[in-house]
Amino acid sequence: MATNGTKADAQVTELNEVATINDKPKTLDVKPEKQIKELPDRETWGRFDFLMSCVGYAIGLGNVWRFPYLCGKNGGGAFLIPYFLTLIFAGVPLFLLECSLGQYTSIGGLGVWKLAPMFKGVGLAAAVLSFWLNIYYIVIISWAIYYLYNSFTFDLPWSSCNNTWNTEKCYTNHSIVDTTNLTSAVVEFWERNVHQMTEGLEKPGQIRAPLAITLAIAWVLVYFCIWKGVGWTGKVVYFSSTYPYFMLFILFIRGVTLPGAREGILFYITPNFEKLKESGVWLDAATQIFFSYGLGLGSLIALGSYNPFNNNVYRDSIIVCCINSCTSMFAGFVIFSIVGFMSHVTKRDIADVAASGPGLAFLAYPEAVTQLPVSPLWAILFFSMLLMLGIDSQFCTVEGFITALVDEFPTVLRGRREIFIAVVCLVSYVIGLSNITQGGIYVFKLFDYYSASGMCLLFLVFFECISISWFYGVDKFYDNIQEMIGYRPCIWWKMCWVVFTPLIVGGVFLFSAIEMVPLTMGAYVFPGWGQGVGWLMALSSMILIPGYMVYMFLGLKGTYKERLRIMLRPPAVVRRPLENGPEQLVETNTANLSSPTNPATPDSPANPAPANPAPANAASPTSPAPVSTTSPVTPANPAPPPAVPAVATSPVNPAASPTTTITTTASPVNPTITTTTTTTTVSPTIPPPNPVSPTEPVNPPNPTSPTPNLTNAEANV
Repeated sequence: MATNGTKADAQVTELNEVATINDKPKTLDVKPEKQIKELPDRETWGRFDFLMSCVGYAIGLGNVWRFPYLCGKNGGGAFLIPYFLTLIFAGVPLFLLECSLGQYTSIGGLGVWKLAPMFKGVGLAAAVLSFWLNIYYIVIISWAIYYLYNSFTFDLPWSSCNNTWNTEKCYTNHSIVDTTNLTSAVVEFWERNVHQMTEGLEKPGQIRAPLAITLAIAWVLVYFCIWKGVGWTGKVVYFSSTYPYFMLFILFIRGVTLPGAREGILFYITPNFEKLKESGVWLDAATQIFFSYGLGLGSLIALGSYNPFNNNVYRDSIIVCCINSCTSMFAGFVIFSIVGFMSHVTKRDIADVAASGPGLAFLAYPEAVTQLPVSPLWAILFFSMLLMLGIDSQFCTVEGFITALVDEFPTVLRGRREIFIAVVCLVSYVIGLSNITQGGIYVFKLFDYYSASGMCLLFLVFFECISISWFYGVDKFYDNIQEMIGYRPCIWWKMCWVVFTPLIVGGVFLFSAIEMVPLTMGAYVFPGWGQGVGWLMALSSMILIPGYMVYMFLGLKGTYKERLRIMLRPPAVVRRPLENGPEQLVETNTANLSSPTNPATPDSPANPAPANPAPANAASPTSPAPVSTTSPVTPANPAPPPAVPAVATSPVNPAASPTTTITTTASPVNPTITTTTTTTTVSPTIPPPNPVSPTEPVNPPNPTSPTPNLTNAEANV
């Protein structure tokens, strides 16, 4: 399991560090503390860093180019009914769950599943899914950079037909009614200049050098946004998350002053309740929530893991969700004011002008700005806004992927974080080159439809929700939240996590699986082998969830019932670093990991020792403490006692002796511990560890105390 960097005085407890019992003799050598290499401390967010990073992550391109289109397509204002119902019953509860998980465990998307080890496949699937998403999502940013570069001119290159890439069918006169055999200058720039599109997926063509350069620029930006850790990223998000709002406001002021803007906005907000009878409207609302809020990718867990332990994550999650949805609705006014203007100019219906995804960002809006005075200025403002919207979502997703792996392998990666990020960016860039060939737009569509599609995401989110609410325990999770924020949230979230959210997510998953059709792009139908590759990308993440359950089942020993019992109720070892919260807590459901006669600290003689006791006073989890006690009448700082078989004097400090060795031998007849030899060096001037107050008597250890009765499966977790 993953470990987390802590300060030198903090102890780390892991599932695989729980002592096991078997019938073979075992020797445990306690290494000197000075030989253990300390891990770099884990950083934490500043006061508003987490809030701003979540706003930047959750508010992305989907808020601007997908929500307005879905709203206009699915009944205008009536679409807000299924949208907000899904938001309340599934979106906000899942957002709160992921942020709270990260903050409580202070670890990334893989290590967090120590709470429910059987579902670690959810973390693995999230890492794979975010890896695929990082590869193709940044391609959109590279397109935006290319358009932004071409906007720094007096005449926009897509505003005329006098360019080398234009054909005889090119037109710029939008008053033409019949354009069946014609192609607009904007479309020709997109197809013949940006992509130089081939006929299909089977003809990839050559790599587009300009796009390769812009893609490299995008990855360099991402690298320098996260290379120094969250301390640096927290400063970047203050600009990247606020800049789009300034641009949206400027574009809104310009848009509402254009002719036809009123008709476009009315089309956007006028409700058509008849549309609510269509099942596709409810499916669009649910998928928009999951995509827009970035759920299931492990990024929110990673962002929350850098919070101070007592940060009010409940308040922050509600604030971010409200900002996200309000931004989507506000972006709709901006977009449909422009769409109404284009409908007025081209004399076409608003529904025909409105487009979704790349069609809106790189076709509809560029065509609109050509009709405005000082069109290069508005193009610069729009594409710089797209760049900022995409870049903070991208580097937060990459941060989630990086955090998951660094926290899973801290001794190898945490000290080499900058190099590891550079390697990930380079590998992702090389794979992403397949999206910017002459046929790369088909590869991009394949990635978008299969690798991070609604089915994969919904499948992952369903198991994420039930793993915490059903298996870890929703009441226990409520206690964890109360421990962080000081009070228990209302019962509504418990009802959602247990009943409503799994029901909605599972229903939408089944419906999307039934409604899934072969991939097409315009009139082009993707070949069977291409769709097969797409399904392999989809299954590469989905298969990890049941696959890890099978792997864990086969790795355990014991009867089938014992294995299932351990998988359903495993020993939950929860660790919280000292710098983020209270002292670490060790919980176990199967064995008492400490001796009841070995005090944990000098100040708390009644507390049992932790699972990893100090080397100077260590005991096996199943054996009594070493015979080294003081009399009830001994002074607080006693002199070294006379020679005892278990204690030898030495001029070194017993608390950090480099020669401390504990040898534990199991009898071949009785699997319990029968002999314990402890060698402890004691300074003649420094008292032995764990002195006992003269007013508090200590009961002598009971060498015959029974050992916990562990099954083979429990002993091998």
